[in-house]
Amino acid sequence: MATEEPRGNPGDPLGNPGELAATYLISVAAELAGMHAQTLRTYDRLGIVTPQRTSGGGRRYSSRDVELLREVQRLSQDEGVNLAGVKRIIELTDQVDALRSRVLELQGELEAVRTAVRPGAELVPVPHTNALVVWQPRQRRRKR
Repeated sequence: MATEEPRGNPGDPLGNPGELAATYLISVAAELAGMHAQTLRTYDRLGIVTPQRTSGGGRRYSSRDVELLREVQRLSQDEGVNLAGVKRIIELTDQVDALRSRVLELQGELEAVRTAVRPGAELVPVPHTNALVVWQPRQRRRKR
């Protein structure tokens, strides 16, 4: 049984605040992922795939969780990776995704600074700091 609940998870590409996203009971998620429900409980206990919880403690799996479960199965069965390795791969993948998002954010900020700088000014990095200095040469005085 799928239910729709408000989602606001920034890591979920479908989870914009205020949007509704489908969530699945453990039995449905297990069937969609081609696994037994007890396997999903084990993955939750190990921290490999952590579903949302209802107020009563029931697990609710998102579409992203189901895709992640399929990837766990692929890595463990097809690639021979043990569960500790699978967990580490997932953590590193999440870290890479977060870093990519941060790079895009910083690129946007840099572009905003570049467009705000007056013509003729130059951005000059200052070594050993996180500062960025805007330098604009003085205009030379004209000789009379």
